[in-house]
Amino acid sequence: MPMYLDRHEIGGATAEEVAQAHLRDLEVQHKYGVRYLTYWFDYNVGRAFCLAEAPSAEAAEAVHREAHGLVANTIIEVDPAAVVSFLGRIQDTSAAREPAKPVSDVAFRTILFSDMRGSTNLTQRMGDEATMRVLRTHNSIIREALGALGGREVKHTGDGIMASFASVTRAVECSIAIQRNFHEHNCDNPDAPIRVRIGAAAGEPVEDGQDLFGATVQLASRICDCAEPGTILVSNAVRELAIGKGFLFRDRGETEIKGFDELVRLHEVRWEPPSTELRTGFDSPSADAAGGSG
Repeated sequence: MPMYLDRHEIGGATAEEVAQAHLRDLEVQHKYGVRYLTYWFDYNVGRAFCLAEAPSAEAAEAVHREAHGLVANTIIEVDPAAVVSFLGRIQDTSAAREPAKPVSDVAFRTILFSDMRGSTNLTQRMGDEATMRVLRTHNSIIREALGALGGREVKHTGDGIMASFASVTRAVECSIAIQRNFHEHNCDNPDAPIRVRIGAAAGEPVEDGQDLFGATVQLASRICDCAEPGTILVSNAVRELAIGKGFLFRDRGETEIKGFDELVRLHEVRWEPPSTELRTGFDSPSADAAGGSG
């Protein structure tokens, strides 16, 4: 199939906005027989490039038009061998191969950390065997939510899990699902409750092998440290990218975060036990919900 490289002049756009546009391309590309393989964005000059396999330039443009309306200023057919020779092996995203699955191999990610309260004292209070049962239950609840909502477990931190999402919406939905599932577990097991705090941040972490590093990862971890058991705290970037998705937030104000020179604005994701009428994600009422601070 021919390969095309296009150029977008999008001065004023942010890396987050470009990443979200790429995700929307991946959601609709199968309708046109197109595979968007990767993209590049130069913030300083406001210019983005997209590389795609497509039956025609018109098909590649049609994906952009339907997904977000940002049609390229220029699109040219390129020699795949020359591209590979210049860039090395090109890895397309998992969604480009299987559109029904969430994207997990893009530069922009939402990083989620969970942390279990009192994990260091479990053995002393409950003994080895009981502690292992609690940890297995904890891991199972979180991994079930990750699997259902497209999260990738990056690593187990001993008393929590670090996960990565290509979708901000899915990350918030997963956080809510985790807290609701632990609430149900605690109602059924009042003598052995598991209280978990969650923190999330969005940005472009550095990938090395199967692990992720960088300021976004550090921020997500620090935000988790700021959260109370049973709560979800997110960065301002997560809150802004979740506008219009029906989530409810409470502005927690600016907070001093260790390792960061500037104050960081945090938002608490409001969630309710499953028995309530509150819904999340695309099925939720959207009127001012994402901006609520009460």
